[in-house]
Amino acid sequence: MSERWGALGWLSAGDGYEVALLEGRVVARSTSGRAAGRQLKSLPKQVREHPEAERLRRLAEWLDRHAAACLAQADTWMVSSLPVPTGLVAAVWPDEAWQSVLRDLVVVGDDPEEAGFLRDVTASGELRVVNLDGETVRLSPRTVTLPHPVLLPDLDELREFAAELGIVQRVEQIHRATWARPAEPADRVAEVTEFSGGGFASRFGLAARATTLGYRVSGGYVTCAVRDGGGVTEASVWIGEPYWDGETETGGLTWQGREGRRLSEREIGPVAWSEGMRMAAALYAGRTVEEGRDA
Repeated sequence: MSERWGALGWLSAGDGYEVALLEGRVVARSTSGRAAGRQLKSLPKQVREHPEAERLRRLAEWLDRHAAACLAQADTWMVSSLPVPTGLVAAVWPDEAWQSVLRDLVVVGDDPEEAGFLRDVTASGELRVVNLDGETVRLSPRTVTLPHPVLLPDLDELREFAAELGIVQRVEQIHRATWARPAEPADRVAEVTEFSGGGFASRFGLAARATTLGYRVSGGYVTCAVRDGGGVTEASVWIGEPYWDGETETGGLTWQGREGRRLSEREIGPVAWSEGMRMAAALYAGRTVEEGRDA
């Protein structure tokens, strides 16, 4: 889609001016006099109020929303490790917004042991992937998975290889902070207190931080729902009574399954465990830290 809009080029915006959408903002240039063809540093009032300039502003806003939606959807696919039809990936690949979030993500096709960085997709749905041997391989699976990093056995090698290639991912995948579930999970109800006791000046401030980080505030809890192992698990951190706006602090981290039943360590999948810990750590990181020798 972005390529199509880029083809609009310069549009007439009244006598002596043209406007265009460049790098996400509306710019103008003169079409007459000694400055003809020269891009202006700012939009003259008559150009700013012209219908073509307004149309381009609305287009820029739509493109920003579209890019954010693509990023959010790809992040959802990755966190949930959902299989995505390869035909769908091929269909959206020509769109610059989609391509920018999908390119260089680690993908897995039919062979779960063959992970690599997605570099290109043909119109016929063939994936071109660079594996850890540095070879470009062609894959044509029916579906492709964007694995959560906690599920990647070669995560350290993928990180090193990405650094060698200069790969920067739009979706936080291989450099996403991860936490491993206890090696010998217990049957008791799981509650992690490692990130409890983080003090905040107000509950409102803590709730605002949670929302900014992309988490949901429900009642007295900050929550995140994760599809893991075929089911949905919700991780939650207590932040205080909803109508209390005095000082508060982060509480314990727990996980719930269907109908709100709290889960034991053994019942929590690796992705749900990691994402719950990531949420709790992110909330705790914003706590008020006392200064001074005795802090």
